[in-house]
Amino acid sequence: MKQAMFWEVADERRVRCGLCRFRCLIAEGRRGICGVRENREGVLYTLVYGRSVAENVDPIEKKPLFHFHPGSLSFSVATVGCNFRCLHCQNYQISQLPRDHQQAIAGYPLEPAEIVRRALASGCRSIAYTYTEPTVFFEYAYDTAVLAKEAGLKNVFVTNGYITAEALAAIAPYLDAANVDLKGFSEEFYREVVGATLQGVLDTLREYRRLGIWIEVTTLIIPGRNDRAGELRKLAAFIADELGADTPWHVTAFHPTYKLKEVPPTPAESLRKARGIGLEAGLRYVYTGNIPGEQGESTLCPDCGAVLIERRGFRLGRVNLDQGRCKGCGTLIPGVGMEERIS
Repeated sequence: MKQAMFWEVADERRVRCGLCRFRCLIAEGRRGICGVRENREGVLYTLVYGRSVAENVDPIEKKPLFHFHPGSLSFSVATVGCNFRCLHCQNYQISQLPRDHQQAIAGYPLEPAEIVRRALASGCRSIAYTYTEPTVFFEYAYDTAVLAKEAGLKNVFVTNGYITAEALAAIAPYLDAANVDLKGFSEEFYREVVGATLQGVLDTLREYRRLGIWIEVTTLIIPGRNDRAGELRKLAAFIADELGADTPWHVTAFHPTYKLKEVPPTPAESLRKARGIGLEAGLRYVYTGNIPGEQGESTLCPDCGAVLIERRGFRLGRVNLDQGRCKGCGTLIPGVGMEERIS
C-alpha cells in the first residue's frame, strides 16, 4: 500500500481523486470506481503498488503499435483494476477482479527496479503498461517509467484514454507512446457498453497530441453496437482533423466474451469497410486486426503504394524502409524509431 498521487481533501470524511476523469468523491473506508484506490482515515492510498498480476515479453505490434520501433520487444506489466466496466473486456478476469470478486486485490511483488532489470535482460526496447488500465496503477507506472527512462528504455501506455490532463502532464516527460482505445463515437455507446463518456476520451486524445506523445488509436468493431458507417465516418474524421492524418488507426475484430457473448464475431468485410472509411477520411495508415490473413496489417507507402513493412499477425516479413523512408519513392514514414534497423 502506498499513498496515492492526485487527490485532495474534500471534507472531514471524504477525499476527491484527481487521477482519472471520473474524479471520484470517496468516503472514508471506500474505494474509487477503479476498485484499487481507497480512502483510509482521510488519506487516499493505492492498493496495487508493486503488485503485478501479469508480466510478459510481447512484440510491440501486439499493443498494437505499428509506427513505434517496429519489430522490437516490449516488457508488459499490469495490476488488477480498471476505471471502465466494458461489457466486452478481453482481460476481465484481472481488470474487473475487484468489482466482480468483492473488492479482491491480487498480485505478486514486483518492484519498479526489477521490472526495468527484467526488461533489459529480455532484450526489450520498451516497457508497456497494459492488459488493464495503466491510469489506475499510475504511481507504480510512474516510478517504473522514471527508472526505465534513466536506463535507456522507452515507456508505452495501452489505455482507455480517461486520465486527467494534470496526471498525463506529470508522466509525459517519461511517456514515449500510447495506443488509445477510441471504443466508439457516440455517448450512448460509451454510457451503455463502457460506463464512461465519449467526450472525456476525446479531450484526453487532444491532450496526448498537445503534449507531443506518439499516439495510435484502436477501435474494436462490435457488430450492431458501434459499426454504423455514419458513426465510423465521424470517428475517422476526428482522428484526421484533431490528431492528424498520419495517426495510425487500428480497426480490430470483436470476439464474443465476458458480458457480450451473445454478439457475433466481427465479419472480415466489416473491417474492410471500416478501413475504407478511414482512408476516405484522409487517414494515411489504417490497419485491420484480429482476423488472420487480412492484407490490412501491413504498412503501405501512402504515396506510391509499396509494401514497406509486411506483417502476418505479430510477425514481420519484408521491410522496404531506408532510414525511415520508402525505398521506392523516398516518402518519410512518421513514427518513432522508424529510421532504425527493423528485424
